[in-house]
Amino acid sequence: MGTVIMHNVVSVDGFIADSNDDVGPLHDWYFSGDTPITGGDQEYDHSGTGGGFRVSRASAGYVGSMWESIGTSVMGRHFFDLMNGWEGHPPAGDHVVVVSHRPKPAGWHPEASYHFVDDVTAAIARARELAGDRTVVVNSGNVGSQILAAGLVDEVAMDVVPVVFGSGKRYFGSIDGQLLLEDPHVVIQGDRVLHLRFRVRR
Repeated sequence: MGTVIMHNVVSVDGFIADSNDDVGPLHDWYFSGDTPITGGDQEYDHSGTGGGFRVSRASAGYVGSMWESIGTSVMGRHFFDLMNGWEGHPPAGDHVVVVSHRPKPAGWHPEASYHFVDDVTAAIARARELAGDRTVVVNSGNVGSQILAAGLVDEVAMDVVPVVFGSGKRYFGSIDGQLLLEDPHVVIQGDRVLHLRFRVRR
């Protein structure tokens, strides 16, 4: 089975958004470079709008290969509602699993491969089944922290942006207690972003 990676863009003080879900400048680096993010023969689009991502060359190679590996994304219901599920077109991967006690909205993009599961363990099992040998990527935050705490995450990936939020929505949500990670096995400096990946110590 593929690797389960918890991922998000994050401020240097550990926040993925402010308390109003505003990401501020966290995603600016996705659109400030001159190199498109590609994987194989695909150029990644921004939310299906025809607006491509443009990043630095260092970021493009890393992000493109990571996104190409994704089979399934896992997110919480709050993020799904906030983004309206990217209108059924996730930036990467073929499937999305939403952790929610509420079902998929009636009539919402019936053609999209979105699956609503009410338990984090069952959500990862379903995501792995859908992804096959490809990567399962888990959005960080509260649902991500529950999946991490349950021992279901293999790696933590952070795109660290040089901004301080001071407060807001934490990358690691409300995880309780300490959890050890290995030394980073990926350290890539882009423009206005530092890409880091850590394996979870077992």
